[in-house]
Amino acid sequence: MHHFSGDLSTLVMGYVVAVVGSLIGLACMARAGGEPHRAAKVRWTASGAFAIGGVGTWLVHFIAMLGFDVPGANVRYSAPLTALSAVVAIVVVGLGLSLVALFRFTRPRLLLAGVLTGLGVAGMHYLGMSAVRFRGTISHDPALVAASCLVAIVAATAALWFTLAVRTPSGSLAAGLIMGVAVTGMHYTGMAAVGVALDAEVPAPTGTAVFDLVFPVFVTSAVVVAVLLWVLLATGDDAVGEPA
Repeated sequence: MHHFSGDLSTLVMGYVVAVVGSLIGLACMARAGGEPHRAAKVRWTASGAFAIGGVGTWLVHFIAMLGFDVPGANVRYSAPLTALSAVVAIVVVGLGLSLVALFRFTRPRLLLAGVLTGLGVAGMHYLGMSAVRFRGTISHDPALVAASCLVAIVAATAALWFTLAVRTPSGSLAAGLIMGVAVTGMHYTGMAAVGVALDAEVPAPTGTAVFDLVFPVFVTSAVVVAVLLWVLLATGDDAVGEPA
């Protein structure tokens, strides 16, 4: 089993995409916090959930999976489970973000938001792994699974705190870099927990090759990122009011 079947480019690319998606998502969260109207807060929070859960988490998982290979096995992915993992990531991350964007800030809410956001990242990963198909079985080391969830929760909580407490460009950049660590650190810690066993009696896998999943998702995500950036820049001078 290989996690970098080509080279380390999948790690670098995954981290860069995680940081970009996180920076845009956290910028949306900062805008949500400055909006005086609840409807606007909801719109920015939903945009943040798509950026962090969809681009910064789900896309990163499958970029990293480009490096996953089981020698002697033909690896395929279940498209329905793959799509479901995207929904889980966006919805659960959105729930976490809403706790700090739509309600009065408190430390317990921040901690709960960090837990939900981190579990959304981790849940997407393990649901995505359940979509893997090959002539064999996958097992996980429980201790490393727990460690991967902890990495995601701690880093997500820290990133949310930076976004809320440090309203400077350097603070925003730090939050994005930390969130990138949350996603990629959780992924590779989770992958370290993976064990595979080939079994010739398992039927040949059906499904989609990972590149056939990543390419259309990458293009779609690029469009989402471009739209969100345009909206953030086009409305940059319109945000008024204090956090409600």
